[in-house]
Amino acid sequence: MTTTGPVTAPAVQADLDQAAEPGRSPARKPTSWLLTVFVLICVGYFLLPLFWLVVASTKSNADLFSTFGLWFANFNLFDNIKTVLTFQDGVFINWAINSAIYAVVSAVGASFLSTAAGYGFAKYTFPGKTALFAITLGAIMIPIAALTVPTYLLFARAGLTDTYLAIILPSLATPFGVFLMRVYAADAVDDALIEAARVDGVGELRIFFTVALRLLLPGSITVLLFSLVATWNNYFLPLIMLNSEDKFPLTVGLALWQSTASAGGGSQALFSVVITGSLLSIIPLVVAFLFLQRYWQSGLATGGVKA
Repeated sequence: MTTTGPVTAPAVQADLDQAAEPGRSPARKPTSWLLTVFVLICVGYFLLPLFWLVVASTKSNADLFSTFGLWFANFNLFDNIKTVLTFQDGVFINWAINSAIYAVVSAVGASFLSTAAGYGFAKYTFPGKTALFAITLGAIMIPIAALTVPTYLLFARAGLTDTYLAIILPSLATPFGVFLMRVYAADAVDDALIEAARVDGVGELRIFFTVALRLLLPGSITVLLFSLVATWNNYFLPLIMLNSEDKFPLTVGLALWQSTASAGGGSQALFSVVITGSLLSIIPLVVAFLFLQRYWQSGLATGGVKA
Protein backbone atom coordinates (compact mmCIF):
# COMPACT_ATOMS: atom_id res chain seq x y z
CA MET A 1 0.00 0.00 0.00
CA THR A 2 1.31 3.40 -0.98
CA THR A 3 0.51 6.45 1.17
CA THR A 4 0.29 9.75 -0.61
CA GLY A 5 0.63 13.01 1.38
CA PRO A 6 -1.49 16.09 0.82
CA VAL A 7 -0.84 17.88 -2.43
CA THR A 8 -0.27 21.64 -2.09
CA ALA A 9 -0.47 24.04 -5.01
CA PRO A 10 2.76 25.91 -5.73
CA ALA A 11 1.22 29.34 -5.03
CA VAL A 12 -0.25 28.21 -1.71
CA GLN A 13 3.03 26.56 -0.72
CA ALA A 14 4.89 29.79 -1.49
CA ASP A 15 2.55 31.71 0.79
CA LEU A 16 3.04 29.15 3.55
CA ASP A 17 6.81 29.39 3.19
CA GLN A 18 6.65 33.17 3.35
CA ALA A 19 4.51 33.08 6.48
CA ALA A 20 6.82 30.55 8.09
CA GLU A 21 9.91 32.73 7.66
CA PRO A 22 10.27 35.01 10.70
CA GLY A 23 10.94 38.67 10.01
CA ARG A 24 10.00 38.50 6.35
CA SER A 25 7.86 41.50 5.37
CA PRO A 26 4.74 41.13 3.21
CA ALA A 27 5.27 41.93 -0.45
CA ARG A 28 2.83 44.87 -0.41
CA LYS A 29 4.31 46.63 2.58
CA PRO A 30 6.44 49.13 0.58
CA THR A 31 3.34 50.14 -1.37
CA SER A 32 1.47 50.69 1.89
CA TRP A 33 4.28 52.90 3.16
CA LEU A 34 4.26 54.96 -0.02
CA LEU A 35 0.49 55.35 0.20
CA THR A 36 0.74 56.43 3.84
CA VAL A 37 3.41 59.03 3.02
CA PHE A 38 1.31 60.35 0.14
CA VAL A 39 -1.77 60.68 2.35
CA LEU A 40 0.25 62.51 5.02
CA ILE A 41 1.59 64.93 2.41
CA CYS A 42 -1.96 65.62 1.21
CA VAL A 43 -3.19 66.14 4.78
CA GLY A 44 -0.33 68.55 5.47
CA TYR A 45 -1.06 70.45 2.25
CA PHE A 46 -4.73 70.87 3.14
CA LEU A 47 -4.12 71.77 6.80
CA LEU A 48 -1.27 74.23 6.18
CA PRO A 49 -3.55 77.24 5.43
CA LEU A 50 -5.60 76.47 8.56
CA PHE A 51 -2.43 76.25 10.65
CA TRP A 52 -1.25 79.58 9.26
CA LEU A 53 -4.63 81.14 10.10
CA VAL A 54 -4.43 79.93 13.69
CA VAL A 55 -0.84 81.15 14.07
CA ALA A 56 -1.54 84.53 12.46
CA SER A 57 -4.59 85.07 14.69
CA THR A 58 -2.35 85.00 17.75
CA LYS A 59 -0.15 87.84 16.50
CA SER A 60 -0.44 91.58 16.70
CA ASN A 61 -0.47 93.58 13.51
CA ALA A 62 3.23 94.45 13.95
CA ASP A 63 4.19 90.78 14.47
CA LEU A 64 2.38 89.78 11.30
CA PHE A 65 4.99 91.61 9.22
CA SER A 66 8.07 91.12 11.41
CA THR A 67 8.01 87.44 12.44
CA PHE A 68 8.07 84.08 10.70
CA GLY A 69 4.64 83.40 9.25
CA LEU A 70 4.36 79.73 10.22
CA TRP A 71 5.25 80.01 13.88
CA PHE A 72 4.02 81.83 16.96
CA ALA A 73 5.30 85.11 18.37
CA ASN A 74 3.80 87.16 21.20
CA PHE A 75 0.43 85.60 22.07
CA ASN A 76 -2.19 88.21 21.28
CA LEU A 77 -5.21 86.05 20.43
CA PHE A 78 -7.58 87.20 23.18
CA ASP A 79 -6.85 90.87 22.51
CA ASN A 80 -7.51 90.28 18.81
CA ILE A 81 -10.81 88.55 19.56
CA LYS A 82 -11.86 91.42 21.83
CA THR A 83 -11.02 93.90 19.08
CA VAL A 84 -12.99 91.93 16.50
CA LEU A 85 -16.09 91.72 18.69
CA THR A 86 -16.03 95.40 19.66
CA PHE A 87 -14.82 97.04 16.45
CA GLN A 88 -17.38 99.41 14.90
CA ASP A 89 -19.83 98.86 17.74
CA GLY A 90 -19.74 95.09 17.42
CA VAL A 91 -20.82 94.90 13.79
CA PHE A 92 -19.02 91.53 13.50
CA ILE A 93 -21.65 89.94 15.77
CA ASN A 94 -24.41 91.32 13.56
CA TRP A 95 -22.70 89.91 10.47
CA ALA A 96 -22.34 86.53 12.19
CA ILE A 97 -26.06 86.49 13.01
CA ASN A 98 -26.88 87.34 9.40
CA SER A 99 -24.64 84.51 8.16
CA ALA A 100 -26.32 82.10 10.57
CA ILE A 101 -29.78 83.11 9.34
CA TYR A 102 -28.82 82.81 5.69
CA ALA A 103 -27.01 79.50 6.13
CA VAL A 104 -29.40 77.69 8.48
CA VAL A 105 -32.63 78.64 6.72
CA SER A 106 -31.16 77.96 3.28
CA ALA A 107 -29.54 74.66 4.30
CA VAL A 108 -32.65 73.27 6.00
CA GLY A 109 -34.87 74.34 3.12
CA ALA A 110 -32.50 73.05 0.44
CA SER A 111 -32.06 69.75 2.27
CA PHE A 112 -35.80 69.18 2.56
CA LEU A 113 -36.56 70.17 -1.04
CA SER A 114 -33.70 68.05 -2.39
CA THR A 115 -34.81 65.06 -0.32
CA ALA A 116 -38.42 65.35 -1.49
CA ALA A 117 -37.41 65.85 -5.13
CA GLY A 118 -34.87 63.03 -5.08
CA TYR A 119 -37.41 60.68 -3.50
CA GLY A 120 -39.97 61.62 -6.14
CA PHE A 121 -37.55 61.02 -9.00
CA ALA A 122 -36.47 57.67 -7.52
CA LYS A 123 -39.81 56.16 -6.53
CA TYR A 124 -42.47 57.62 -8.83
CA THR A 125 -43.18 57.47 -12.53
CA PHE A 126 -44.76 60.53 -14.12
CA PRO A 127 -44.80 62.25 -17.53
CA GLY A 128 -41.63 64.19 -18.26
CA LYS A 129 -39.62 62.51 -15.51
CA THR A 130 -36.63 61.78 -17.74
CA ALA A 131 -36.61 65.27 -19.24
CA LEU A 132 -36.89 66.99 -15.85
CA PHE A 133 -34.06 64.92 -14.41
CA ALA A 134 -31.91 65.67 -17.47
CA ILE A 135 -32.54 69.39 -16.92
CA THR A 136 -31.52 68.96 -13.29
CA LEU A 137 -28.28 67.27 -14.33
CA GLY A 138 -27.63 70.02 -16.85
CA ALA A 139 -28.12 72.66 -14.17
CA ILE A 140 -25.24 71.12 -12.21
CA MET A 141 -22.90 71.97 -15.09
CA ILE A 142 -23.77 75.67 -15.06
CA PRO A 143 -21.38 77.78 -12.94
CA ILE A 144 -23.09 79.61 -10.09
CA ALA A 145 -21.40 82.88 -11.09
CA ALA A 146 -23.05 82.71 -14.52
CA LEU A 147 -26.49 82.76 -12.86
CA THR A 148 -25.79 85.59 -10.44
CA VAL A 149 -26.52 88.52 -12.77
CA PRO A 150 -29.77 87.00 -14.17
CA THR A 151 -30.81 86.24 -10.59
CA TYR A 152 -30.13 89.84 -9.59
CA LEU A 153 -32.20 91.18 -12.50
CA LEU A 154 -35.06 88.86 -11.58
CA PHE A 155 -35.03 89.87 -7.91
CA ALA A 156 -34.66 93.55 -8.80
CA ARG A 157 -37.79 93.31 -10.94
CA ALA A 158 -39.59 91.64 -8.02
CA GLY A 159 -38.35 94.27 -5.56
CA LEU A 160 -36.53 91.75 -3.36
CA THR A 161 -32.97 93.07 -3.55
CA ASP A 162 -31.33 94.14 -0.29
CA THR A 163 -33.51 91.70 1.67
CA TYR A 164 -32.88 88.40 3.42
CA LEU A 165 -34.96 86.61 0.78
CA ALA A 166 -32.51 87.73 -1.90
CA ILE A 167 -29.93 85.38 -0.35
CA ILE A 168 -32.19 82.61 0.95
CA LEU A 169 -34.40 81.93 -2.08
CA PRO A 170 -31.57 81.34 -4.62
CA SER A 171 -29.80 79.11 -2.10
CA LEU A 172 -32.79 76.77 -1.88
CA ALA A 173 -32.18 75.50 -5.42
CA THR A 174 -29.47 72.82 -5.27
CA PRO A 175 -29.45 70.62 -8.40
CA PHE A 176 -26.55 68.56 -7.04
CA GLY A 177 -28.54 67.88 -3.87
CA VAL A 178 -31.47 66.61 -5.96
CA PHE A 179 -29.15 64.35 -7.95
CA LEU A 180 -27.48 63.04 -4.79
CA MET A 181 -30.78 62.28 -3.08
CA ARG A 182 -32.21 60.62 -6.18
CA VAL A 183 -29.28 58.20 -6.25
CA TYR A 184 -29.44 57.66 -2.48
CA ALA A 185 -33.23 57.17 -2.33
CA ALA A 186 -33.15 54.52 -5.06
CA ASP A 187 -31.39 52.09 -2.70
CA ALA A 188 -32.16 53.45 0.78
CA VAL A 189 -35.94 53.14 0.54
CA ASP A 190 -37.08 49.65 -0.38
CA ASP A 191 -40.07 49.43 -2.70
CA ALA A 192 -41.54 46.69 -0.50
CA LEU A 193 -41.85 49.15 2.40
CA ILE A 194 -43.75 51.60 0.22
CA GLU A 195 -46.06 48.90 -1.13
CA ALA A 196 -46.72 47.56 2.37
CA ALA A 197 -47.65 51.04 3.56
CA ARG A 198 -49.98 51.52 0.60
CA VAL A 199 -51.67 48.20 1.29
CA ASP A 200 -52.33 49.43 4.83
CA GLY A 201 -54.04 52.50 3.38
CA VAL A 202 -51.32 55.03 4.22
CA GLY A 203 -51.26 58.16 2.02
CA GLU A 204 -48.25 59.15 -0.04
CA LEU A 205 -47.36 62.18 2.10
CA ARG A 206 -47.50 60.12 5.27
CA ILE A 207 -45.33 57.44 3.65
CA PHE A 208 -42.75 60.08 2.84
CA PHE A 209 -42.72 61.73 6.28
CA THR A 210 -43.02 58.60 8.45
CA VAL A 211 -41.18 55.95 6.42
CA ALA A 212 -38.95 57.41 3.72
CA LEU A 213 -37.68 60.53 5.47
CA ARG A 214 -36.08 58.60 8.32
CA LEU A 215 -34.34 56.23 5.92
CA LEU A 216 -33.13 59.19 3.86
CA LEU A 217 -31.76 61.06 6.88
CA PRO A 218 -28.02 60.35 6.28
CA GLY A 219 -28.24 61.60 2.70
CA SER A 220 -30.37 64.56 3.75
CA ILE A 221 -27.81 65.54 6.39
CA THR A 222 -25.10 65.35 3.72
CA VAL A 223 -27.02 67.76 1.51
CA LEU A 224 -27.65 69.99 4.52
CA LEU A 225 -23.94 70.23 5.27
CA PHE A 226 -23.07 70.95 1.64
CA SER A 227 -25.69 73.70 1.51
CA LEU A 228 -24.65 75.07 4.91
CA VAL A 229 -21.02 75.42 3.88
CA ALA A 230 -21.90 76.82 0.44
CA THR A 231 -24.26 79.48 1.84
CA TRP A 232 -21.99 80.38 4.75
CA ASN A 233 -19.04 80.90 2.41
CA ASN A 234 -21.07 82.57 -0.34
CA TYR A 235 -19.56 85.93 -1.26
CA PHE A 236 -20.58 86.95 -4.77
CA LEU A 237 -24.35 86.65 -4.35
CA PRO A 238 -24.57 88.80 -1.17
CA LEU A 239 -22.11 91.25 -2.69
CA ILE A 240 -24.42 92.15 -5.58
CA MET A 241 -27.74 91.61 -3.81
CA LEU A 242 -27.19 93.60 -0.61
CA ASN A 243 -26.57 97.31 -0.15
CA SER A 244 -27.20 97.74 3.57
CA GLU A 245 -24.20 97.00 5.76
CA ASP A 246 -26.44 95.72 8.56
CA LYS A 247 -27.55 92.84 6.27
CA PHE A 248 -24.04 91.79 5.23
CA PRO A 249 -22.87 88.25 6.02
CA LEU A 250 -19.40 87.60 7.39
CA THR A 251 -17.87 87.05 3.96
CA VAL A 252 -18.83 90.48 2.64
CA GLY A 253 -18.17 92.21 5.98
CA LEU A 254 -14.66 90.81 6.32
CA ALA A 255 -13.95 91.71 2.69
CA LEU A 256 -15.05 95.26 3.50
CA TRP A 257 -12.59 95.41 6.39
CA GLN A 258 -9.88 93.92 4.18
CA SER A 259 -10.42 96.56 1.49
CA THR A 260 -10.20 99.24 4.17
CA ALA A 261 -6.96 97.77 5.49
CA SER A 262 -5.48 97.47 2.00
CA ALA A 263 -6.22 101.13 1.33
CA GLY A 264 -3.36 102.03 3.67
CA GLY A 265 -3.13 104.87 6.16
CA GLY A 266 -4.13 104.34 9.76
CA SER A 267 -6.38 101.40 8.86
CA GLN A 268 -3.49 98.98 8.39
CA ALA A 269 -4.12 97.69 11.93
CA LEU A 270 -7.20 95.96 10.52
CA PHE A 271 -5.10 93.14 9.06
CA SER A 272 -4.95 91.30 12.39
CA VAL A 273 -8.67 92.00 12.91
CA VAL A 274 -9.56 90.50 9.52
CA ILE A 275 -7.44 87.40 10.12
CA THR A 276 -8.87 86.80 13.59
CA GLY A 277 -12.38 87.39 12.26
CA SER A 278 -11.73 84.79 9.57
CA LEU A 279 -10.71 82.29 12.23
CA LEU A 280 -13.86 82.98 14.24
CA SER A 281 -15.99 82.64 11.11
CA ILE A 282 -14.99 79.00 10.50
CA ILE A 283 -15.71 77.82 14.06
CA PRO A 284 -19.50 77.47 13.50
CA LEU A 285 -18.87 75.24 10.47
CA VAL A 286 -16.55 72.99 12.47
CA VAL A 287 -19.11 72.75 15.29
CA ALA A 288 -21.91 71.98 12.82
CA PHE A 289 -19.88 69.20 11.21
CA LEU A 290 -18.95 67.63 14.56
CA PHE A 291 -22.58 67.78 15.70
CA LEU A 292 -24.14 66.40 12.50
CA GLN A 293 -21.61 63.66 11.72
CA ARG A 294 -23.28 61.32 14.21
CA TYR A 295 -26.21 61.10 11.81
CA TRP A 296 -23.96 59.58 9.16
CA GLN A 297 -24.64 56.00 10.09
CA SER A 298 -24.86 53.25 7.58
CA GLY A 299 -27.40 50.51 7.66
CA LEU A 300 -30.43 52.49 8.85
CA ALA A 301 -32.55 50.44 6.48
CA THR A 302 -31.09 47.13 7.65
CA GLY A 303 -33.86 45.03 9.04
CA GLY A 304 -36.54 47.31 7.65
CA VAL A 305 -37.60 44.59 5.23
CA LYS A 306 -38.09 41.14 6.66
CA ALA A 307 -36.61 38.28 4.68
